[in-house]
Amino acid sequence: MLLMQLETKEKFSFLQLAHYLARIDKNFGEKEEEIILEYCSEMGIDNIDIFDEDNFCLEEVLNDFKSKKSQKIVLLELMILIHIDNNFDINEKEFIKNICDKFDISLEDADDFSQWGKSVAMLYQVAKIFINEKKEA
Repeated sequence: MLLMQLETKEKFSFLQLAHYLARIDKNFGEKEEEIILEYCSEMGIDNIDIFDEDNFCLEEVLNDFKSKKSQKIVLLELMILIHIDNNFDINEKEFIKNICDKFDISLEDADDFSQWGKSVAMLYQVAKIFINEKKEA
């Protein structure tokens, strides 16, 4: 919904951020993979086959987001990924704090973005239940 507003380079940088975030708690699961695939579909890009965590540089990737609008989109969308597994890990919190510092986004705004992400993640799970429900005759 929001990711299609990013520029092409920003989309690929966002995908890098999402892959890094999904692995930061050492628990990369099916739910995170599903959200990342949804992100790719929305952005119209292919998922990456291999994510090289050792060569990932947060500072370099964050430099690709120049506009305040793009920065807010990134933070909002990452909050969905954080909350999809119902666990806001300490490493994820530190990651978000680093992004907020770089983007000059207040922690109060980040808390609001987090609540939005939690709501979207919950609604996404409910939608999956609705879609997968079998109708009884």
